[in-house]
Formats: sequence, structure tokens, C-alpha cells
Amino acid sequence: MTELADRLEALETRIAFQDHTIDELNATITAQWQQIDILKRKLDTIEQQVRAGVHIADPASEPPPPHY
Repeated sequence: MTELADRLEALETRIAFQDHTIDELNATITAQWQQIDILKRKLDTIEQQVRAGVHIADPASEPPPPHY
């Protein structure tokens, strides 16, 4: 009966590790989606500013870099 008990314990241990891994993956995916949402909002804001004609520096008006 100890062989069966050992196999059962091994399966329970394996399931516990799998559950832990699934929880970690879920947390990672949730954090990534939150970051994606933040980045989407920032991109939308920038797009609105560009479409509204918010002044963006003209490269011709920039002074040349020091190595010129």
C-alpha cells in the first residue's frame, strides 16, 4: 500500500506545483494587461494631441548637434 500512497503523494505534490504556476502565470498576464491598457491610453492621448495640432518641435528649428 505504500507504493500507492507514494504515487498519490507525488500526484498531489505535482498538482500543488501546477496550481502555483498557474496562479503566477495569471498574475503575470493580469499585470501585462494592466500595462497594455495604460500604454493604450497614453497612445490615444498622444494621437489626440497630434491630430489637434499640438506644437511638436520642428527638426529644422533645432540647433545642430555639437559634433557638427
